[in-house]
Amino acid sequence: MKRFASCGWVAILIAAAALAWMPATQHDPGHRQAKQERGSDHVTLWKLVNFVLLAGGLGYLIGKKGRGFFRLRTAQIQKGIAEAARIKAEAEARYAGVERRLAGLGAEIESLRKSAREESLAEGERVHQQTERELKKIRAQAEQEIAAAAKAARQELQACSAQLAVRLAEQKIRQQMTADIETQLVASTIRELERVQRAS
Repeated sequence: MKRFASCGWVAILIAAAALAWMPATQHDPGHRQAKQERGSDHVTLWKLVNFVLLAGGLGYLIGKKGRGFFRLRTAQIQKGIAEAARIKAEAEARYAGVERRLAGLGAEIESLRKSAREESLAEGERVHQQTERELKKIRAQAEQEIAAAAKAARQELQACSAQLAVRLAEQKIRQQMTADIETQLVASTIRELERVQRAS
C-alpha cells in the first residue's frame, strides 16, 4: 500500500516538472522553431502527463481506499487456505482410517470365521450334550416302564400259576379221591372238631 502512495507522489512530481518546463519553452524565442518541429511531441507529452496524473490519482485512491479491501480480501484468502488445509487434513485422516480398515479387513474376516467355527462347535457340543441327557432320560423312563411291566407280568404270572396249581391240585385230588378216602377225611375232620371242643 505504501508503494501505491509513493507511486502517486512520483507521478505528481513528474507532472509538476512537466508543467513547469512547458511555459518556459513557450516564451523562449529560440525554441519557437523547435516547437513547430516538435508540435506533435507536445501532444504526446500531454498524453503522458495526463496518463501519469491519472495513474498517480488512481494509485493514491487505491492506496487510500483499497487498503481495507485488500486486507479483507487477504484475510478471506487466508481463511480459505486454512479451511482448505483443515479439509485436506480431515480427508487424509479419513483416507488413512479407510486404509487401516482395509488392511485389517482380512484379519477381521478371519477372526469372524474363527468365531463362527467356535460358535458352531460349541452349539454342536451343546446339542450333543442335550441329546445325551434326553436319551438318558428316555432310557431311564423305558427301564422303569420295563421294570414295572415285568413286575406286573411276574405278579400276573404268579397269580396264574397259583390258580393253575390250585386247579391241578384240585383235579389231582378229585382223581385220587375215592369214597373210602372221603369217608376217612370226614371222620378225621369230625374227630378233630370234637377234640377242639373238649379242649375248650
